[in-house]
Amino acid sequence: MNAAIEVSNLSRHFGDIRAVDNVSFTVTEGGIYGLLGRNGAGKTTLMQLLTAQDFATSGTIKIFGESPVENASVLQHISFIKESQKYPDDFKVKHVLKSAPWFFRNWDADFANSLVSDFRLPTDRRIKKLSRGQLSAVGVIVGLASRAPLTFFDEPYLGLDAVARQLFYDRLLEDYSQHPRTVVLSTHLIDEVSNLLEHVIVIDDGRIIVDESAESLRGTAATVAGTKTAVDAFATGRRVLHRENVGGLASVTVDALSPTDRAAAAKAGLELSPVSLQQLIVRLTNTSEKEFEQSA
Repeated sequence: MNAAIEVSNLSRHFGDIRAVDNVSFTVTEGGIYGLLGRNGAGKTTLMQLLTAQDFATSGTIKIFGESPVENASVLQHISFIKESQKYPDDFKVKHVLKSAPWFFRNWDADFANSLVSDFRLPTDRRIKKLSRGQLSAVGVIVGLASRAPLTFFDEPYLGLDAVARQLFYDRLLEDYSQHPRTVVLSTHLIDEVSNLLEHVIVIDDGRIIVDESAESLRGTAATVAGTKTAVDAFATGRRVLHRENVGGLASVTVDALSPTDRAAAAKAGLELSPVSLQQLIVRLTNTSEKEFEQSA
């Protein structure tokens, strides 16, 4: 398959801060990708570089085989929707929707109107008078109805309540199945989107620490629990992501367990339980579950 994004040795420094630190990865055309990580990890900076809204300190970016910098033929194929999306002060919702075809050649007005109805969005209200949830809905609608070949969502749906977020996920999947393109979701709400993702890229402290298919990633880790002696024996020589001890009992989150490993754990009388995608990323980034949720 052709590459939608090719990144090689990309860095963006702000003084001594390495917001993006020598990262390389490829995103193939077609698929829903998750760009995941805690606040300050470098997700937004990376997307700004990919969409030519910022400039790299070093390294190269190719979007559909070309540099996106000052390249209108590339940028017209990109939609970048973020939580802090800005619009002219005097714009109403209907003005945003009316102007969208100027920027997105695949814009579907009928689909946009359907989404307006789904999200119960008042089209005659000024943007600056919208609630946070309504403003989030505007971004979601533009991102979906643009049907851009490469669409980035930088957490614009955080302002939506749980029901509206689920509506977004449902509409995204429905439309993606009929109109395949490359979608990159950046989010802290990993458990909510985990079933949508086909591939996961995790960035931490400016560096890519995971670049794997979601299916393989979901099956790589497990929590192993039992007596401390048995758990320690099983964990020896394995990559332990997290450990907890309570008296004579212990549990460890262990990476890359094969079917043989799982059988050995069961034979040793140990209890295995699955690790969610969010739990796994929390372990990989050495972040507490509570801290990770509060960063959302």
